[in-house]
Amino acid sequence: QVQLVESGGGLVQPGGSLRLSCAASGFTFRFAPMAWYRQAPGKQRELVAAITIGGSTNYADSVKGRFTISRDNAKSTAYLQMNSLKPEDTSVYYCNAKSFNTDYWGQGTQVTVSS
Repeated sequence: QVQLVESGGGLVQPGGSLRLSCAASGFTFRFAPMAWYRQAPGKQRELVAAITIGGSTNYADSVKGRFTISRDNAKSTAYLQMNSLKPEDTSVYYCNAKSFNTDYWGQGTQVTVSS
């Protein structure tokens, strides 16, 4: 079955960096658009960054210039490099894959930005 396993979250000071990973299995990764979403307590889940099967990317305005999404098809893994982190980036981050018109989600990884 489809599995998406996120890792790399944690506690970081403002201005710091983290790299999230999403290891995928159970579907043909190279044919699946991938994305990262986040959801803070009491807020709706929002798109952070997305990458197409061809490698085109798009970002939420709030993270442009600070976050970078990438994918390694050989490893069936998507990444989110997060730099210059701010307290408002604190959220649970979720990996998303689209395969045959179905959305799949990981379990989420907590990112906390605090001094």
